[in-house]
Parts: sequence; C-alpha cells; structure tokens
Amino acid sequence: MEAVMKTYKRLGIAPTGGRGSWLFDEEGNRYLDFIAGIATNSLGHGHQALVKAVQEQAEKLIHCSNLYEIPIQGEVAQMLADATDFDKVFFCNSGTEAVEAAIKLARKHAYTNHGPKKHEIVTFSKSFHGRTYGGLTATAQPKLQEGFGPMPAGFVYAPFGDLDAAKEMVGSQTAAVLVEPIQGEGGVNVPPDGFLEGLRQLCDEHEALLVFDEVQTGAGRTGHLYAYQGTGVVPDVLTSAKGLGGGVPVGAMLTKEKYAALTPGTHGSTFGGNPLAMAAVKAVLEVVNDENFLEEVRFKGTILKNALQKLADRVPGAAVRGEGLLIGLDLGPELAPQVFEHCLEEGVLVNLIGGTTLRMAPPLTVTRSEVRYALDTFRGGVDAAVSTQPEMAVA
Repeated sequence: MEAVMKTYKRLGIAPTGGRGSWLFDEEGNRYLDFIAGIATNSLGHGHQALVKAVQEQAEKLIHCSNLYEIPIQGEVAQMLADATDFDKVFFCNSGTEAVEAAIKLARKHAYTNHGPKKHEIVTFSKSFHGRTYGGLTATAQPKLQEGFGPMPAGFVYAPFGDLDAAKEMVGSQTAAVLVEPIQGEGGVNVPPDGFLEGLRQLCDEHEALLVFDEVQTGAGRTGHLYAYQGTGVVPDVLTSAKGLGGGVPVGAMLTKEKYAALTPGTHGSTFGGNPLAMAAVKAVLEVVNDENFLEEVRFKGTILKNALQKLADRVPGAAVRGEGLLIGLDLGPELAPQVFEHCLEEGVLVNLIGGTTLRMAPPLTVTRSEVRYALDTFRGGVDAAVSTQPEMAVA
C-alpha cells in the first residue's frame, strides 16, 4: 500500500472476499458489514443476480462510446423513468459527477429561460455533495474546502432545516436549490416537518429548480426507491449513485423533460452509461424496485431504529436519526468513539461521523437476525463505554 496516496484514514482491515452481509480477510476473520461500502453494496456481497448480470455483460460488451446507441442504456433509463416522476436520465460514473451534471443543467436552464443573472445555487450547512469543484463548493462545510480555494462563485449557503433563512436567500437570482432529503455525511440529519415542502414552494415562486441529492438515500435505502417518494415532495432534478450499481461505479441525474437543458456538446461522459454499469443497475433495480422488498427494508429499519432509540434513552443527549436502513446513532464526542472501537473489535463495521455519530447503512438484503446481532454489539459497546463514565448513564 506504500504506493497508494494517503487520502483515507484506513482502519487496518483488509477484506479479500464477501458473501451477503459479511466480509472476510485472508486470515479468516469475518466482519458484519453494517456500512455496505457507505450505502453502496445495496445487495450485499456476491448477490447472484448482480454477479450473473455483470459476468454475462462482460462477456458480450464492457464499453461502447456514447457516440453510438447503447440499447441497455435506453432500457435502464426507461426503468428509472417508469419508477419515478422523471422523464430523462443522464448517466455518469459517481455521485459527485451526477451533482455536477445537475448544477450545469440548472444553470443552463436558467440561462436559456432567464439570462445570465439567474445563476445562484442555494445549498445547506452540513451538506455533502462530492469532492469535485462544483460538488465541493456546493458542500457547505468550510473544513472540506480549506486549502482548495478559491471556490467557484455563485453558491450561497443556508442553515439546514431553517426555512426562514432559505426564504432570505432564494430570489430572482436563484437557479436551483440543492438539498439532501436526509443528510448522510453531515450526521444522518432529517429535515424538520415542512422544510422540504417549503423549499418546493420557494422554487415554484422564483422559477428555480429543486434538486434532491439522493446519492446516499436512493436505490431503496430509506425503504422507498427514492426518498422523495416518502416525503410527498417531488423535486425537478434528482441525483443518484452509490447503491444504484450495487458496488459497480455508476451515477445518474434524473429530470423532467421540460428541464432537460443539456444538449449535444454541452455535457457528456466517456464511461457514463456503459454496458457493464447498465447491466449492474438493471440487476439492482429488478431486485430493489419491488414493493415487497422495499416493505421489508422499512420493517428492518423500524426494528433497528426502535431498538437504537431504547439504547439512546440510556445516554443523556443521545439521539437516533434516519429512515429505513440509513440510521445515525448520536452518542456525543465522549461515548461515540469508544462504541465505534468496540464494534470494530467485535467485527461489526459501522462509520463514525464527526466524532459523535455512528452511521449504519447495511446492505438492503441484511437479514433480521443480522440486525439483531448488530444490535447486541451496539448494546455491548454502550454498556462498556458507559461503565467508564457512569455519570453519563440515565438512572
């Protein structure tokens, strides 16, 4: 690993194989993968439908330039359109590329219909929209932008969940409002009631596009194919990636036909929508876009959330946030790192965000018994952590 640039804080685990919700290393250790590549391995590891689809497609055609028709690309785009409120799909390779496409689309649409003054993008504190310059600038976290300035102009930030603040910033100059329906990297933050509805109204009033970043919440993660479908608020543009390919790199931007402002020569992607990635997306959608499957995701999410809430009730200031199988357990800066280390030692992989919150995003195919296994580990971790600081326990 010496030749690999050190851009990640690695945890000393080196998986070489996986099956279902489990990862294995060369020494025979096994780990319950309760983060799933950060909400990416939606069907777990080694899912036969996904493996078969990728193998069969690799034997036929891995890549074909978008200069030519790619039949499976059209088929998958139609699957997404039929399953959502959108008409057009642009395929790329990652979440940040999908966000870049959405930013360009919003500005091109505004420029064409209103002129160059309407170009601002409004985003929110604690957001995360990717690491490219557009996505990074949209990400309202100064610590992530430090050292990379100057950031591109035309972005303004409002506090997440503060509709009054958003009203002050959205106006005739606004091309789009970009928001995560549930913030993932920011701590699994759920917006307050009425916030998304208010943003929808603001965008309608000012002829701005409402863009939902569903890179983390999409592809069944919240128990709906896309989280917006459980909110009653329909955005104009949606970005998707991560779990959409089940681990195969893919991104997508979905929009309604009247907003599809990107035309030949204005945007593109060499690998976007290649046959291999499309075969993966098709396999994932055929499994996930099923009401019985999504209902089971919601059920398992309810079990997990309710049990974690009982655990949180034992710790002053602790909180549980999220929907479906995207859950955050906020234990604060004293206990969260200890519980995280306990989980690591016990072979249950979660993610520590901001030093305070354990993020859980297991495969959507995780079994109920695996959820209970993870919960036993979390309880053990909280018990051990509280024992070192008994003053923090609720009597």
